[in-house]
Amino acid sequence: MPLEFLKRKSGDGSDAQAPAPAPIPEEVSAQDYILKLYYAGKSSEGVRFKAGPRAMDELPGMLVGLAQSEIEVVEPLPIEFSQATPTIVRPSEAMQWLNAHHVHSPITRHALVVLESIDAVDLAFDTFVCSLLDGEIDTSGYPEYSAVVGGVASHWDEATGDMIVRAVVGWGGRGVRGDTDRIGSRILAGLFTNILANQYAMGVTQIERPVPAAGRGGLVCAHCGFASGHERAFYCPKCGMRLLRG
Repeated sequence: MPLEFLKRKSGDGSDAQAPAPAPIPEEVSAQDYILKLYYAGKSSEGVRFKAGPRAMDELPGMLVGLAQSEIEVVEPLPIEFSQATPTIVRPSEAMQWLNAHHVHSPITRHALVVLESIDAVDLAFDTFVCSLLDGEIDTSGYPEYSAVVGGVASHWDEATGDMIVRAVVGWGGRGVRGDTDRIGSRILAGLFTNILANQYAMGVTQIERPVPAAGRGGLVCAHCGFASGHERAFYCPKCGMRLLRG
């Protein structure tokens, strides 16, 4: 039914009709928008490796039989990329991250976004060997949200100079499949078995990963020229040789 109009006297004495104010609705009709991101991952215990010239060369072979794409090696970042993070809310750090990793495949970049976001990998000291381990990729080459990515990560023990290797897997994005966690656990177990089966493996260790110093001043390795990302490092994150201090 049309609204009735109230009548009032105008200044000249004639009647005039004025519209009534529109009623205020009790609830506002709104269109909802939401984006949920879910990143998850798993890491195994560390396995101590005897330091040697070929120890690092063994890492890609630990993904053989499990990798479903090309195996890529991501080395620790030099000091000029010390602020690189895959976080778009910090544009300068995100741009540094893109400059550091633009040479890698979409699969590896996706894996780094997931695993760095949940602090499963830290390229201040980790060497990361990566591949697609389960699932599909989209038309642009990036893994689907339920795909499992990862491989092995290694760093040098600051006390002994031995190499510590662990299995790392991750997945996520806009959603996750119900059985992804189970698949990730199965793949992690397979990677861990491959690590232990290597000829240089000396056994499981509970050693903690190094913690970069706040200043990240670092030292330059005299053997390979790599600028260490943290000033308390005794061994070069890239080649494992002892850093020379003045």
